[in-house]
Amino acid sequence: MIEKNGLKSGGKIVGTYISTYISTYLKSFSLGPGDVLFITGGMGDKAHYRAYGVAEELAYHGFRCAVTMPDNPRLKSSADRFRIFVFHKVTYTEKIRDFIEEIKKQKKEIIFDTDDLDFDPQYLKFMDYYSKISAEERQEYEKGIGAEILNDPYVKIATTTTSYLAEKLREHGKKVFIVSNKISDKEWEIAAEIYEQNKLTAPSSEVAIGYYSGTPSHDKDFSTIADVLLRIMAKHEKVKLVLAGPLDANHRLDKFSARIEVLPRVPRDKYYSNVAKCDINLAPLEHDNPFCEAKSEIKFIEAGVLGIPTVAVKNRTFSEVIHDGTDGFLAGTKEEWVSKIEKLITDEDLRRTMGEKAHKKVLKDYTNKNSHGEEYYEYLRNMLKKQDTRDKTQTN
Repeated sequence: MIEKNGLKSGGKIVGTYISTYISTYLKSFSLGPGDVLFITGGMGDKAHYRAYGVAEELAYHGFRCAVTMPDNPRLKSSADRFRIFVFHKVTYTEKIRDFIEEIKKQKKEIIFDTDDLDFDPQYLKFMDYYSKISAEERQEYEKGIGAEILNDPYVKIATTTTSYLAEKLREHGKKVFIVSNKISDKEWEIAAEIYEQNKLTAPSSEVAIGYYSGTPSHDKDFSTIADVLLRIMAKHEKVKLVLAGPLDANHRLDKFSARIEVLPRVPRDKYYSNVAKCDINLAPLEHDNPFCEAKSEIKFIEAGVLGIPTVAVKNRTFSEVIHDGTDGFLAGTKEEWVSKIEKLITDEDLRRTMGEKAHKKVLKDYTNKNSHGEEYYEYLRNMLKKQDTRDKTQTN
């Protein structure tokens, strides 16, 4: 992180990770009692959305939730204090095995959660990130992240982010609920303030196109539209390119370096200020790549909450979310990418109206405050009721 972003910016992010880790670790000594415990092996955005985020969502619907990590020193004893356990990106170790056995002994619910196609080793060849990680991390991925938990016959339920991933999980014989990534309360407050400020700001004669890379696994995604951006930049002198995150941009764009702004990676509470620097958001992905197909619509969500329109790859996930031409654009070919980006560059009113419709969609479907996954909530309530009934029977 520091090597990629420098001592100051990278150090701040590492510091945020460490403080979050320490805070969660200390809270592990006083967990529960509660309904749902999220155990996350992820850090940063992964844990933010799939553990803390879903815990906040469930709290809105009456569930008592907490988040911890696999190295919680009192993990095994938390089986006594919670009744449903959600495992996200948890590597199977002896400690996790013992914890799971204790949960089984008490006949409590285990749910497997994933937002990536990293639980099945056959897809590693499609994962660009795999080639960039340490040998130690590769050993974890070679088995499949959490594969032992997923493949345990005791585990009947899985949650995930997209219909594509849901399909892959059903191949493992699981009942699957789609629990989308959503904007947390804190980030909604940050984004809402920026959104209102932007509405009062006079438009610039310059049009900024943005690409925000969340992890070091998106170089190939970005390269799929490098030719498109070369054509756009050559034709439209008022266009500038905003790039953020751990991205090695295509060197052919260097000739436009005077019109390219490279933003350092920032902590999450500063992230939306970075996104707000663009007028048009891009969400490309590699074609015919199962790992990329599994990615969620998060780039649409994080731009849409600010009222910024997105041009996204025309794949299954984005096609299920974006109404093409209304609250965003879908692009399949290079010609479509060029045409749809140009429509937004040349039509300020279209940028504004499309961004506003994306904003309304995010507010309706992608915030924890307005969450409405009733089928999943009802399933959890039924599991808690069954445990209550069983406990009463055993007491009698």
